[in-house]
Amino acid sequence: MVSDRTANVALIGYGVGGRFFHAPIISATRGLRLAAVVSSNADRANEARAEHPDARVVKSAEELFNDASGLDVAVISTANSAHVPLALAAIEAGLHVVVDKPIAPTSAEARRIVAEADRRKLMLTVYHNRRYDGDFLTLQRLISEHALGEIHKFESRFERWRPIPKPGWRESGDPAEAGGLLFDLGPHLIDQALVLFGTVTYVYAEIDRRRKNVEVDDDVFLALTHASGVRSHLWLSVLAAQKGPRFRVLGDRAAYTKFGMDVQEDALRRGELPRGVDWGVEPSEQWGTLGDGEDLRPVPSEPGDYRNFYAGVVAAIRDGERPPVDPRDAVAGLEIIEAARTSASERRVVAITGN
Repeated sequence: MVSDRTANVALIGYGVGGRFFHAPIISATRGLRLAAVVSSNADRANEARAEHPDARVVKSAEELFNDASGLDVAVISTANSAHVPLALAAIEAGLHVVVDKPIAPTSAEARRIVAEADRRKLMLTVYHNRRYDGDFLTLQRLISEHALGEIHKFESRFERWRPIPKPGWRESGDPAEAGGLLFDLGPHLIDQALVLFGTVTYVYAEIDRRRKNVEVDDDVFLALTHASGVRSHLWLSVLAAQKGPRFRVLGDRAAYTKFGMDVQEDALRRGELPRGVDWGVEPSEQWGTLGDGEDLRPVPSEPGDYRNFYAGVVAAIRDGERPPVDPRDAVAGLEIIEAARTSASERRVVAITGN
């Protein structure tokens, strides 16, 4: 734990994730200070200096860890292949750690990171920020209110229209890169399903490469059977010229249907800062609907707020509270991804025993 002083954060990686999804949230969170940024890219380093002039900018994580005095937390927002070595190095340097999803390319490597953090008594958490999307928070509220009755099916989608592959590690077929949609967006959808409905017992998957000459999956369907009896159907695609609902949740009393993505992502990409009471508030025309088909009504969306993730980091390192995302939840998600790959390759339903 740290004292009541502000905790100093080192952000490793200043690409899209680091620049738009971590740095602004860290800077807006009471109790945190963005003290250092690591980027080997000269242009990105210059952007970091311009946007966060009080932060020290260095070229490598090695340089950072060689002089980690005064730092409290390392946030890792790099290519997936670097997550494991950087997380282990940060723990060895005595820092609390936030790792972007997926925490590791395999569940075995993820368990190793968890074990090291436990051994050193350091906080470790995973940036499943989609737990703080407004639509997800709205769905949690509806479930707690029993507004849908007993839920039997949960449908969730992350769909895009990107028929032309972009260069970069996400399109690499090297398993060490953990590229493809299942590793990129799958952890979010799987994590949300686990938070809502608990342990998964069976997995069925269809994992495809639809675009020409690609090396990684770009169209994925997962069917998860939860121990609770709920079935989660999850879709991931970059070839959705027309998008389905973000959520469709079916219960024995009513259903909830929601289109469109949380407003925070676009706001952050536009350079807006997460401040003020209107942050994360969704316009009424984007609200979801609740009802039984004959009696439908719009449901005001809860405000989304990624700042609450980092507020949870502060509570964990200062007060000893549980981290905002238990890293063991991320291990369970990776076990599901591994079962999904087995299911798709062997064309069968796979039982889950580890989560």
